[in-house]
Amino acid sequence: MHPVLDTSKEYEKRFQKHYDELKWLYTELYQNDWMFDELCRQMRTFYEERKDALKALDREREAHPEWYRQNDMLGMMLYVDNFAGNLKGVKKKLSYLKECRVNYIHLMPFLESPKGRSDGGYAVSDFRKVQPELGTIQDLEELTKACRKLGMSVCMDFVMNHTSEDHEWAVRARKGEGEYMSRYFFYDNPYIPELYERTVPQVFPTTAPGNFTYLPEIGHYVMTSFYPYQWDLNYQNPRVFNEMMYNFLFFANAGVDVIRIDAVPYIWKELGTDCRNLKQVHTIVRMMRMIGEIVCPGILLLGEVVMEPSKVAPYFGTVEKPECHMLYNVTTMATMWNSVATRDVRLLKKQMDILAGLPKDYVFLNYIRCHDDIGWGLDYETLRWWGMEERPHKQYVNDFFTGAVEGSFSRGELYNADPVTGDARFCGTAASMCGVEKAGFEGDQEQIIAAVRRVLMLHAFMFTQSGIPVLYSGDEVGQVNDYTYKEVPEKAQDSRYIHRGKFNWDLVEQIKTPGSVSERIFHGLGTLEEIRAAEKVFVSTANFYTLETYEQSVICMVREYEGEKLIGLFNFSEFEKTAWIDQQDGTYTDLITGTSMKASAVKLPGNGFLWLKKEGGVEI
Repeated sequence: MHPVLDTSKEYEKRFQKHYDELKWLYTELYQNDWMFDELCRQMRTFYEERKDALKALDREREAHPEWYRQNDMLGMMLYVDNFAGNLKGVKKKLSYLKECRVNYIHLMPFLESPKGRSDGGYAVSDFRKVQPELGTIQDLEELTKACRKLGMSVCMDFVMNHTSEDHEWAVRARKGEGEYMSRYFFYDNPYIPELYERTVPQVFPTTAPGNFTYLPEIGHYVMTSFYPYQWDLNYQNPRVFNEMMYNFLFFANAGVDVIRIDAVPYIWKELGTDCRNLKQVHTIVRMMRMIGEIVCPGILLLGEVVMEPSKVAPYFGTVEKPECHMLYNVTTMATMWNSVATRDVRLLKKQMDILAGLPKDYVFLNYIRCHDDIGWGLDYETLRWWGMEERPHKQYVNDFFTGAVEGSFSRGELYNADPVTGDARFCGTAASMCGVEKAGFEGDQEQIIAAVRRVLMLHAFMFTQSGIPVLYSGDEVGQVNDYTYKEVPEKAQDSRYIHRGKFNWDLVEQIKTPGSVSERIFHGLGTLEEIRAAEKVFVSTANFYTLETYEQSVICMVREYEGEKLIGLFNFSEFEKTAWIDQQDGTYTDLITGTSMKASAVKLPGNGFLWLKKEGGVEI
């Protein structure tokens, strides 16, 4: 018989480990012992209510803290309704996700939010309810339980910065109840809002200008950084912090494995600043990390920081005082597509060199497409050094991906185009951006072959980066843009819905048809995924660096781990190129074809790639 575990001692040990720091940070932020004591009592309650199976998983992950850093991790992000109708439908489709070799599922926003005023589900009206058409909390628990049995982790979006104007707090605040007004930023005249506007940038200057919304019915201004129906929460109020932590623990107890903290850099507001990345944000995330390690240590925090690497990396915290377990590799995604449009990998190589210089325990989520638009947050200082100015460069990239320039194979639409500044973001599926849509429409088989090769090359590039690769649902079968969103009034003005269309299950059927686009992409990705899961050189902690190829269209990345070495070569041009590397350390095997070759003056077909593994390993 197994000895009975004294769970009270287990909790107390975790609690005492973090108590001093947690109290110090909380008191420093709020100077409120009573609210801190309430938080501690509620943490204990959530621990006691946590199911035995989840507690067992916590212990297993505590014993193996590297569990999410392994080379077999593969994610997929999907919209519940688009993918399978509702949460029960997703549960029925888990066998397909297993066929995709996915073991990490990111469910896009599914909490209750008002129709037409939800920003894709990011305006939450009730943090304890699922959108009725998607199911119930019980359905969510049944899905997470089914996923655990299959070795799958589940990620959800936790929108911390704001609530919907329909949230109970906002409804009561609009009625003038001071307790609830204090949970937001309310002002009875424009003086303070105008001071904020002097230093705080606008998130959506064309579609939602300004950072405040006037409410004539009560004669007050309320802070709304994103959209007028999303009211910013005031984390200077400890009641806000406590209640949001209880929501976090509620979903941890529902079986969610990864909590994605949405818009985390924005959650602390301070007059006279840009209200971005303030030190109090890091205090809050650090406290959240400790609360998780006390109550539910098997849970991971994923931070959404859509900024340049210098502002992203601090959200990992330090080795002694960690914050997020994982962060998005946003800049690489945008820079990669820039390389596709320009056939120039120099900026991408510089980005890879920056990442290679970061600590090996940093875990990034890598992706080539996601639910959002692509903002061209590139390294314009470097581009200017190379003779390229920001505005014309952005214009060229957007023209390329919308198909407005000669030689473009891409199709898509702009988002938030600003005619004054010339700035704009871009929307489109990976397949459409890579040429599948254009080639299919024109019935050009040669273009289709090139487009499929381009899709696979970009995914191979993603798989070669350190971290966890995440597919966007539909990319695995080559799904193209969905223009029907224009026929839906509440979606028609938001071009992001062009790549948020319903999952096309007919394409899954086409996987069975040899030579179809879906079959070539699906099985091509499957081959890459199998190789990545089998080769330990792909673990997140492997040594990683780039080599100079002396060819502007080809990037070379090297991974080394425990005596093994892999060279990845990726051609961002549609023409055959030679990578002028010269690795005089033996023979390499192409992991895709099994061919032996020298890693010297390597030829690559247009948009081709190679994974070359050193035969016999390397001396350590």
